[in-house]
Amino acid sequence: MKFQLFEAAQLRIARPTVNMKEAVSFYEEGLGLKRIGSFDQHEGYDGVMLGLPHQHVHLEITKHEEEETLPIPHPEQLLVFYIPDEDEFQQMKEKLITFGGRRVISANPYWDRGGVTIEDPDGYRVVLMNTEGITPV
Repeated sequence: MKFQLFEAAQLRIARPTVNMKEAVSFYEEGLGLKRIGSFDQHEGYDGVMLGLPHQHVHLEITKHEEEETLPIPHPEQLLVFYIPDEDEFQQMKEKLITFGGRRVISANPYWDRGGVTIEDPDGYRVVLMNTEGITPV
C-alpha cells in the first residue's frame, strides 16, 4: 500500500523559552534567521517567528508569562542547518557563540564528524553541518 504525502503550506517548529531576548537574538542575529512575525500577550504568550529566506519553514520562539523554568531538552532534539561553504560555516559557528551559544559534544557522534553542535540560551541544540545536506529521493 502506497501512502500519499499531503501538501502542507508551511512548517512551523515551536520552541518555548524563558529567555525571550537572548533566544531571539541567538536565532535572529546569531544564526541570521529573518523575523517574519511576532505577537505580544496572546492569551498569556509572547512570540517571535523567524524564517529561512524563500522557504515555508519557520521557527517560533514563545514565552508564557507564568513560565520561569523549562524542562531540560533531550540531547537529540536538534535543529540542523547545512552550510556547504567552509568560510560561512566557520563564521556562523563563531557568531552563535558570540550570541550566547555554547559548543557541546553531540550525543550522536555523526554530527561532530562534519559539523558542530551548539546549545542555545535555553539548552536546545543547533547543529551546523559543513555539507550540502541530503538529496531528496
